[in-house]
Amino acid sequence: MNTDRSAEAEAAAPDPAVSTEHQPPPTEARIVGAATEPPHGASGASGVSGAGTPGGAGRGALPRLLAIALGGAGLAYCVVFLQNLGSVVAPIFLALNLMVTAHPLHTALAKRGVNRSIAAVVTGLVVLAVLSLFFAAIGWAITQLVTTLPDYSTQFQALLTSITEQLARIGITPDTMLKQIQSVSPASALGVITPVFANLSTGAALLTVMVGVVFFLTMDSVTIDYRLDLAQRYHPRLIGALRSFSQGVRRYWIVSSVFGLISAVLDVIALRIIGVPLWLVWGVLAFLVNYIPNVGFFIGLVPPALLALLALGPARAIAVIATYLIVNFIVQSLIMPRFTGQAVGITATLTFVSLLFWSWVLGVLGALLAVPATLFFKAILVDADPGARWANALIASDPLTYADPDEQPAKPAAGAA
Repeated sequence: MNTDRSAEAEAAAPDPAVSTEHQPPPTEARIVGAATEPPHGASGASGVSGAGTPGGAGRGALPRLLAIALGGAGLAYCVVFLQNLGSVVAPIFLALNLMVTAHPLHTALAKRGVNRSIAAVVTGLVVLAVLSLFFAAIGWAITQLVTTLPDYSTQFQALLTSITEQLARIGITPDTMLKQIQSVSPASALGVITPVFANLSTGAALLTVMVGVVFFLTMDSVTIDYRLDLAQRYHPRLIGALRSFSQGVRRYWIVSSVFGLISAVLDVIALRIIGVPLWLVWGVLAFLVNYIPNVGFFIGLVPPALLALLALGPARAIAVIATYLIVNFIVQSLIMPRFTGQAVGITATLTFVSLLFWSWVLGVLGALLAVPATLFFKAILVDADPGARWANALIASDPLTYADPDEQPAKPAAGAA
């Protein structure tokens, strides 16, 4: 009889996947200090709160349309605020990313008995060395391009003449357009490209801000673990989300760097065999643009393919394109995802939209920081809020990446409809 009553009670219980009264799973066994947080929507002994009920149906809750309007207005204001401070926010966030990525070095040195202050200084020096190499590589590549590309002006004009003749044969003869095309040369193209890189490579203010942030973060990193442990006692979900962000962004930068270097080395070997001029420059460019999601590959492909066309002919240019496509497909599409893991992943659409959005908000560095910035806001807005965790089903590459085990949908029983 008791068994029959239990079966009836389970059948009458609402499905937690569709129930509007679904509560977050218990966290006391998994997160330190979670027991200090009252259940979502609970108040007093009854566990019922009108204003905290799901859907905002309680007394005093804002209408949904008004809440959406206020939230949209606040979001727009924050975006404009970030855009106006982009020259400050972007280098600070990049420096923070580098320090987070290098923090395991600090931890490893401390475990080996090195004084934590000395370990922090060593970690900061490593980060500054990486920054120096990054900007030095950009400056060297620009110098090589500026001094070499004008030598191919004759070949460039010959290519444009051939193109215009082919267009004339099929009846396309807009004189104005042809004159504008013929006025283009490698030297004039440098007039457009060089300022972009020059602003990045010689921006004294940007570099000064990054060095200053690294310096102060180095001092604070001595006690950062202890501070996070204290904060987690009071806000376990938020600090847990920030720790997850740190692990994810660390894996993103390390894996992107390793496999970007592998791709660049393979590209350099192939370009050297094909005989493309400036092959080492194109290898450095391929490594640097690897950090720009989606479009970085095409940015690194066009210059060497065009130069191969000018200097060596169409066959060699096709060989360059084929090599880049094969290397990118094998390394970036087949091998790299296995090491990156789903914990870092967001959907391809969100990655592309993030690239456009953060490039608009933060400028050139926004393209570099698109994925980390999206992961950061995902951590504090989605992962830290049990009520917003459903959004992972829409924006995470693996919908169950950040879901609690108790929240994952159960597999259907055998023979179920």
